[in-house]
Amino acid sequence: MATKYIFVTGGVTSSLGKGIISASLAKLLQARGFAVTIQKFDPYINIDPGTLNPYEHGECFVTEDGAETDLDLGHYERFLNAPTSQANNVTTGRIYNHVITREREGAYLGKTVQVIPHITDEIKRRMLLLGQTGEFDIVITEIGGCVGDIESLPFIEALRQLRWELGVHETAVIHLTLVPYLRAAGELKTKPTQHSVRTLSEAGVQPDILVCRSEHPIPAEMRKKIALFCNVKTNSVIESLDAETIYDVPLLMRKEKLDERVISKLKLPHRIEPNLDSWKEFLGRLKNPTAEVNVALVGKYVELPDAYKSIIESFVHAGSANECKVTIKWFQSENLNCDNVASLLKDMDAVLVAPGFGERGFAGKLEAIRFVRENNIPFMGICLGMQCAAVEFARNVLGLEGAASTEMFPDTPHPIIDMMEDQKQVTQMGGTMRLGAYTCELKRGSKAYSIYGKAKVTERHRHRYEFNNRYLEAFEQAGMIASGINPDTGLVEVIELQHHPWFVAAQYHPELKSTALTPHPLFVKFVKAAINYAKSK
Repeated sequence: MATKYIFVTGGVTSSLGKGIISASLAKLLQARGFAVTIQKFDPYINIDPGTLNPYEHGECFVTEDGAETDLDLGHYERFLNAPTSQANNVTTGRIYNHVITREREGAYLGKTVQVIPHITDEIKRRMLLLGQTGEFDIVITEIGGCVGDIESLPFIEALRQLRWELGVHETAVIHLTLVPYLRAAGELKTKPTQHSVRTLSEAGVQPDILVCRSEHPIPAEMRKKIALFCNVKTNSVIESLDAETIYDVPLLMRKEKLDERVISKLKLPHRIEPNLDSWKEFLGRLKNPTAEVNVALVGKYVELPDAYKSIIESFVHAGSANECKVTIKWFQSENLNCDNVASLLKDMDAVLVAPGFGERGFAGKLEAIRFVRENNIPFMGICLGMQCAAVEFARNVLGLEGAASTEMFPDTPHPIIDMMEDQKQVTQMGGTMRLGAYTCELKRGSKAYSIYGKAKVTERHRHRYEFNNRYLEAFEQAGMIASGINPDTGLVEVIELQHHPWFVAAQYHPELKSTALTPHPLFVKFVKAAINYAKSK
């Protein structure tokens, strides 16, 4: 079977949930036995989101092969339970960079390089790339931004050309719109959807299916009206109501028969009815918890939860595995100090110190870690959170005054955290870090080993600075052991406190590998430790 292509566009407003709809449709098609992947085309000019402020764009998701990508790829992995790669996220910046580099190499033989055909040809090439591997029956492409945006036009034009070239049953376009409810008038309004579809049609693309986001059910008469004015079949007007959890959306889309409409349009074989038993079991545990814990998340970007999207979802997965409702309490690390940390964190059942870059909020993270270390509260540190745990231990247990990370304090007398030697000469931002999957060997008998249940794991990284092994012996003699080591470099990956109920910190990002159906063991055991702590209070 030749690979089929589905394109998901959005209109009216951003943040309608194109990523969740794409992931949900992929889940349904996967549950029917099709091999599916999803890719995201982003219209911004950054080569990748690696240098973007999390306040600007939310979390930067890292793939196995070390690509810094849009956070939607996290949704794709969490729903499909399959890894993505560099090829699954393409930006305008990457497209233009490739075309301009080729032009400098003389690849266009002196021709005038233009948006059409050269940029659109490169977009089309990348849209088809994953389909040409032979690994997938269906490739879903989510196009970022809104139709009508200037920066999205080349993507929509490439889509128009591709539909014409591939043939009528080889592609399907799903357009996500908003049907707002006007409280004053007491009714839903279809005009924004009509305008959005008209804008898409003016660009030469007629959608096959409309997914209408709404806070209220869309009556049958209104669906008929939308279908009439937007040139789609009535049964291709799909209602997408606000859901209790994003993990409900595949079941809601199944109820709305979105997968059936796609199968019909693409003339796909019906294979089997979707098997969603394990998904329903996950949801059943999630919605019927037998325990509840409060977990503090201490970070510097807490005003925008999307900055910690994968961590939030990892707690959802681990909560379901433990049949426990995990309530995350947000703490801005800048606001924590030695005077208020006890009153703020004393009622918490566990504390997670989040990743991040830079000096802001560093002191507050150290205070939080000191409090949980001294009071035997379950603790997990991720990336900078692990580095903070090392610095706090050096200062307050080993008595190394001024101990710090050279990232924040280049002149520290005790560089507990320091830059890798091969990074010290690198000045260019972006792509200079330890990125992607690296092996970690766990010490037998350690808590980390018991959590994973095996001696060797691979985890994803995104950082420049490392634990300084010159201090390792002093740490281990004082009870902080390195329970995870990279076998190739000897770099410390996991540290844990021996005489503490649950104090584990990792240099890598375990949240990036947690999915709905395979929750990450570190988060599962961390939530379990929080449950035990809550019971013991």
